[in-house]
Amino acid sequence: MKEFADLAARLREHRLEFPREPIEGDHPRSPRGATIIQPAPARESQFYSAASLKGKPVPPREWLVHGLVPNRTVTLFSGDGGTGKSLLALQLAVAVAAQTPWLGRAVTPGRVIFLSAEDDDDELHRRIDDILRAESRSYDDLEGLTLRSLAGEDALLAVDTQLQLMASALFEELDARAAEESPALIVIDTLADVYPANENDRAKVRQFVGILRGLAIRRKCAVMLLGHPSLTGLNSGTGTSGSTAWNNSVRSRLYLSRITDNGFEPDPDARILATKKANYGRTGDEISLKWREGVFVAEAQGTGLDALAAGAKAERVFLKLLDAMTAQGRYVSASPGPTYAPTQFASLPEAEGCTKRALKGAMEALFSRGEIVIATHGSGAKARSHIARKGAENAQN
Repeated sequence: MKEFADLAARLREHRLEFPREPIEGDHPRSPRGATIIQPAPARESQFYSAASLKGKPVPPREWLVHGLVPNRTVTLFSGDGGTGKSLLALQLAVAVAAQTPWLGRAVTPGRVIFLSAEDDDDELHRRIDDILRAESRSYDDLEGLTLRSLAGEDALLAVDTQLQLMASALFEELDARAAEESPALIVIDTLADVYPANENDRAKVRQFVGILRGLAIRRKCAVMLLGHPSLTGLNSGTGTSGSTAWNNSVRSRLYLSRITDNGFEPDPDARILATKKANYGRTGDEISLKWREGVFVAEAQGTGLDALAAGAKAERVFLKLLDAMTAQGRYVSASPGPTYAPTQFASLPEAEGCTKRALKGAMEALFSRGEIVIATHGSGAKARSHIARKGAENAQN
């Protein structure tokens, strides 16, 4: 009891008391040092009946670049390091601010905020100078383009509290600038510098994209987030990165890639800009690009009779080479690998200049029309599949 009395005396000396049961009439008090939980902010969204939409005009779909970059949401623009995605995104920023087309496509004009965590101010200056020269524009046309280089600085737009991601002070600064400027586009380069958590953490990925989407909705603009694909995404050609939540959380995803054939790059200046995801438009669209004098330009695409003629030629060559190799007992497959038909055919002198890409398109078209099918040769454990003409499915070695 003496020890208890001594402890009580020391507590009174420091004006502390043992916890006690609350007495009626007491006001609730927070324990010394306890964390006070603030109530959650009121949500802006409300439940409503779909019938209330009757008579209201249907809002049009808003685009920054029609079919490629939707407004009021996040577009993930990925590409391997050195492919030129930062340059292409800066070209888009200049086009929006200067009210000029981007890769031959019309853009919604407006102000732009370009946040770069990779390039310093000198590099941004050099690139903008190249773009203006190529577009025959001047710096006076870029009053609406706001730049900020975070190269060498802490560029995190969120803080990982372990429980969830919270917007960082830098994000609040970006949001305040966007509220002041009302931009049509915000570009953030690059994901690895601004995201604080594990890229494979689905919950954190969705939270981060949600933070950026909230910015896009609040400021009524398009947000473009630049990123690098994972090794799997690079090898597969999908351009995905880390968790599938990146692809699932954004409403639009673009991928910039080099053109290679079995590891060989026939033209180091050629690129393909592909739409890998488009919740509001068509996926699978591709734009052929060529790097010229410091910028990317869109290559003229075959249309009408020219496109039909090129496709017909590739199909004719595919069938010709398929017949020749089948007659020699050299079977080809429709799956990527050592016997992949487009790869095998493109390497032959008889390919008439058709590329692997063109022959792949021809193969898909021939399959869709049923002119070629999957057949088998061999038996038992040695059975293998191959491509055959329709009607020759039972051909054997």
